[in-house]
Formats: sequence, structure tokens, C-alpha cells
Amino acid sequence: LRRQQVLQLYRQILRALRDGPADADRRYLKDWAREEFRRNKDATEEDAIRMMITQGNMQLRELQKTLKLAKS
Repeated sequence: LRRQQVLQLYRQILRALRDGPADADRRYLKDWAREEFRRNKDATEEDAIRMMITQGNMQLRELQKTLKLAKS
């Protein structure tokens, strides 16, 4: 169940980055997201994983807001 949530979050982040303003920024943010997920891939503690998913969702919402502002 957690694995599905993590993969869903990762996909949502990558989809949000498609709307990035500049190619270099998009690449930088994509590399950042990939590295964050790689860095935490060995986490096994349920509470820590739940916290990281919550934190990731908050960062996703912030990213979406920022990208929306950058477009206007």
C-alpha cells in the first residue's frame, strides 16, 4: 500500500514538472525529485514513510502553486 502511495506521489511530481517554465529548471527539479526518492528508498519504518509521504504531498502542492504563478 505504501509503495503505491510513493509511486503515485513520484508520478504526480514528474507530471507537475512538465509545466515547468524553463528546460534547465525542469531538469534541475526532476533530478532533485529523483535524488530525494532514491535517497529514501531503503526506509522501512512505517511512521517515517508516512511522514515522508505527507511531506512530499505538501512539497507537491507548493510546487504546483509556484509553477502556476510562474506561468502567469
